[in-house]
Amino acid sequence: MKAVVITKPGGPEVLELKEYPTPEISGDKVLIEVKAAGLNRLDVFQREGNYPAPAGVTNDILGLEVAGTVVECGPEVAGFKVGDMVCALLEGGGYAELVSVREGQCLPVPAGLSFAEAASLPETVFTVWSNIFQRGNLQPGETLLLHGGNSGIGITGIQIAHALGSKVIVTVGSEEKGKTCLSLGADEYINYKTRNFEDELQNEGVDVILDMIGGEYLAKNINILKPDGRLVHINAVDKSPARLDIKKVMTKRLTVTGSTLRGREHAFKKQLAKDVQQYVWPLIESKQFRPVIFRTFPFSEASEAHRLLENGTHTGKIILVR
Repeated sequence: MKAVVITKPGGPEVLELKEYPTPEISGDKVLIEVKAAGLNRLDVFQREGNYPAPAGVTNDILGLEVAGTVVECGPEVAGFKVGDMVCALLEGGGYAELVSVREGQCLPVPAGLSFAEAASLPETVFTVWSNIFQRGNLQPGETLLLHGGNSGIGITGIQIAHALGSKVIVTVGSEEKGKTCLSLGADEYINYKTRNFEDELQNEGVDVILDMIGGEYLAKNINILKPDGRLVHINAVDKSPARLDIKKVMTKRLTVTGSTLRGREHAFKKQLAKDVQQYVWPLIESKQFRPVIFRTFPFSEASEAHRLLENGTHTGKIILVR
């Protein structure tokens, strides 16, 4: 098969489309002919050599989410058959013509979606459901603050939280991005380049914050959380030291938590897939939530896709298609 391979750690130019051994399947794995693969910020970190794949997963091929057609099933597969259209959450290897994955991490492509749209779902939807609604326990009527509202995680979180009855506030880097977030269901946006979100939200307060920045945002997040508020971290782009006011955590009864998804055990991902199909897939089918694709690229132009991903001008997902 052909795959987009990391020839060495570095910039987008190190990605090359090459011949690569076809993955083998066994047990409860399915072999998917990939029609589309989603790009994520973690792909950049791995390409640069700063985010190695988990043990037993190839470090040469990026890609944490795909959509395509099942072309072969292992002997223990019970939920899918050859010809089924699926999307899947991976530990890696998605930028390829074929990928092997355990069936518990696959979901049927929602009716009416293209392969490109379906490939944009697994990493973002699994992350949002696990962190905002499970760890953060966001409830109808509560207020959610999403940092990076125009990201893949952001546009997913906006739509799901809005559909389930929560108020959504986002931080973004431009007025244009903010207006796009409003069109997706956000109630308010704060341009962090011109306004201070801590000052803006000090009096109103928020119940749940999903943060991918870290660093100096920690103290600001703590200050604007309501009593019994929840702060959930999924990344730490700002590597500067963070100070946590323990007294405020105690007096406001706050929960400060976080998680990563890629290295979690299969049993967790399998149950998460079931929860996503039960609670999120109906929102897609009823058109309360729809993937937002910024641009697609052929697999041969993966380097260009990564350049776009890194410059941060996009709102929505960037997808490789075959």
